[in-house]
Formats: sequence, C-alpha cells, structure tokens
Amino acid sequence: MVVHFIGAGPGSPDLITVRGLKLIQSCPVCLYAGSLVPPEMVAEVPVGARVIDTSSLNLEEIIAEFEMAHAEGKDVARVHSGDPSIYGAVAEQMRRLDALGIEYDVTPGVPAFAAAAAALKKELTVPEVCQTIILTRTSMKSSAMPEGEELATLGKSGATLVIHLSIRNLKHVEEELLPLYGADCPVIIAYRVGWPDEQFLHGTLANIADKVAISGLTRSAMIFIGRGLSADGFRDSALYHKSHSHSLRAGSE
Repeated sequence: MVVHFIGAGPGSPDLITVRGLKLIQSCPVCLYAGSLVPPEMVAEVPVGARVIDTSSLNLEEIIAEFEMAHAEGKDVARVHSGDPSIYGAVAEQMRRLDALGIEYDVTPGVPAFAAAAAALKKELTVPEVCQTIILTRTSMKSSAMPEGEELATLGKSGATLVIHLSIRNLKHVEEELLPLYGADCPVIIAYRVGWPDEQFLHGTLANIADKVAISGLTRSAMIFIGRGLSADGFRDSALYHKSHSHSLRAGSE
C-alpha cells in the first residue's frame, strides 16, 4: 500500500500531469483538498472508490484515513493543489507516515506561479533585468517567518517576489517594499489561476492596494512584484544569439 501525494496543478483539470492522472484513476481511495482542488480533478477515480474532501478535516483525521487504507491494503491518491513542495502542508503528513511505517511517494504538479506566468505570457527571468525569483509569504495567522526571511530582507535583492497567502496583508507588503522597489514598481495580483473565475489585477506598489480593495479579493491570490513584470527593450538572451557557442552549436561572428 502506498500513499501517493499528487500535485494537481493550479485548478484547471487539464493541467495535471499524466502520472498524477493515472494514479487518481487507479487508487481505490482518494483524499483531496476540496477548498483548492476542484471536484473535476478527481472525477476519474475508479468506480466505487472512497473519495474524501479533506477541507473540513484536521491532520489527525487525515492520518486516520491513511491508517484505515493501510489496514485494508488500498493505495491512496492524496491530491493537493499546485505542487506539493510549495506551501503544500505535506511535510507533517510525511512525518507521521514515516512514524507509522506507511510508504509514500510524491508526484509533482504545475505550481500556481508558473501557471500565472503562462496565462500572463510573461517570462519571469528577463536578461539583465531580473534573474532571480523568490517565492515567499508573510506571517499572519500561520506560522511565523524564520529570521532573515522578512520582506524587508528579501526585498534588498531586487528579485521578482511572488508572495503567497498574503492578499489580506497587502498594506504590510506595501510598507515593507516601497522603500526598496519604489512606488512605480509593477505589481500583478493573480487570483484563482486556472479556475473559471481567474482574474489578474495590474498596478504598482503605489496603487495596487486600492485596486484590490475595489475588486473585493480577499483570498486565493498571489502577489507578483518586480521590474521584470513590465520589462521592455531588454537585450536578447545569449542562449540563441548567433555568436554564442555551446556543445551543440558553433557560434558565428
């Protein structure tokens, strides 16, 4: 018996990996985070499968489902949104499975920030403008941020920031980053990427809070901040430049 942690992607049912879909189709038990994973994502479970929306369950109740499936010798598809490695709350589940001696594996998924960049038709690493992306969040009701990972520290890099779980903390984001990025720095709010009601708000550090207040968005959104979001006139990358040589192509003058 194996618990398969599966990244379902940001929301659109056709953005799941082939491996992830095949596991869902084969497992007689399926636990999915219904607040973030649409029911359509798990619609192809086998006939008679036990399907559980874990959005109302606590950790101990989820582990109890694993233990029941283990006792019955039934594989479990544990479906999470996005990619499990990013704010997936899987580490504590794995720790308990280790203690119980229950086998598990992980299938990656399309992370929401990558799906947002695709929908926006943006490359987040623009030559000589931005070559670093930082995925982070702010501390609200969840666990505190480790020392050295505060926005005021991360912002000193000038990297493109993708801030998760913080749409209701936008005032704090603005206060911390305005001195570092400037009032005119581009900001994009990405709401429910991959869902039918997907929405993007474009603005700057100076006006994005007002735009969000008007929109009424209060959850399920990422905050993108950085100069690369509106870069224009940047140099072409070296990769395809005619003078650039590598093992598969000789450059020319």
